[in-house]
Amino acid sequence: MANQSDSQLLAVRPDGRSHDQLRPLHFTPGFAPNADGSVLIATGDTQVICAATVEPSVPRWMKEQGATGGWITAEYSMLPYSTLTRRPRDISKGRLDGRSVEIQRLIGRALRAAVDLQTLGERTLWVDCDVLQADGGTRTASITGACVAVALACAALRARGQITQWPLRCLVAAVSVGAVDERLLLDLNYQEDKDAAVDLNVVMTSRGAFVEVQGAGEEATFSRGELEKMIALGQAGIQRLIASQRELLRSSFGSLPETEMF
Repeated sequence: MANQSDSQLLAVRPDGRSHDQLRPLHFTPGFAPNADGSVLIATGDTQVICAATVEPSVPRWMKEQGATGGWITAEYSMLPYSTLTRRPRDISKGRLDGRSVEIQRLIGRALRAAVDLQTLGERTLWVDCDVLQADGGTRTASITGACVAVALACAALRARGQITQWPLRCLVAAVSVGAVDERLLLDLNYQEDKDAAVDLNVVMTSRGAFVEVQGAGEEATFSRGELEKMIALGQAGIQRLIASQRELLRSSFGSLPETEMF
């Protein structure tokens, strides 16, 4: 993988973005009214419904192991009409595919890094991420939207007097970075992701800590220096995503609880 030249950095992508520009981002809170917290996140043409529902119990394994506090678990699915050709539901195959299992575990890990499970109490937060339309970056959009849904669910718990302390320690967001035609690009759409020689997903908190970095070369290799550039590009994008999360939450809450934690 070659280093980017000045001309490559200035080149415009097919959708008009520069190499370090996010796709247009929009949140629609309250999209699933029966959930305790929900949002439709749209990043470019990718749209994901993220809904958090509170269950007043914890998994049996926690009780058996004497674990205290609450738990967060995620489910991820792509609706049949989310892609250009119909995608059969997992239930029709009798099992989740490996990709879905990997993604929902990633979402769960990201959210548990952001929430104080002791403060959550003996509850399970179920977070459902359903892809309405897929144009690349569905796992990263799911994490970014799910964090907002969890924050809204925590606010609902506090409004009902079910918790007194704020469980969310920080915000968490994710973005993709890739090397396409020897250019490092932020927030890949489907075509860019398909053509990428190297693909990286970066998950970070609002405190600047990494939750996870997933990366691989597709019949390509990359150097440590190139990896550092990709991570830096992803970090800058995540800072902008978290700023958008904060803006939405402030408008939804009126005033954020314990704002310094974000």
